[in-house]
Formats: sequence, C-alpha cells, structure tokens
Amino acid sequence: MSEDKAVSSEEIKRKFKEALDRKNARQHGGEAHLDGDSPVHAAPAPQLKREFRRKSG
Repeated sequence: MSEDKAVSSEEIKRKFKEALDRKNARQHGGEAHLDGDSPVHAAPAPQLKREFRRKSG
C-alpha cells in the first residue's frame, strides 16, 4: 500500500512539473521588451496647478 502511495506521489509530482513547464513556456512566448524603450516615458507629464481647499465642518 505504501508503495502505491509513493508511486502515485511521484506521478503527481511529475504531472505538476509538466504542467508548470507548459505554463511557463506559454507565458514566455510573448514579446520580451528587452530594449526597455517605451513611448509613454517620452511624453512630458502635464503640469497642473494643485488646488487646496479648507475642510469645512
């Protein structure tokens, strides 16, 4: 009985590892963005005057 549990435990570990490998392979299939260049960083931020109001009540 304990031999069956050991075999099934190893089988479960192997299946989980395979599933994790598939997930990681699918996840890393996209664009890497290694150059670090983003059009968002090139745009200047709008300079707004902050308005402070007193708390009433």
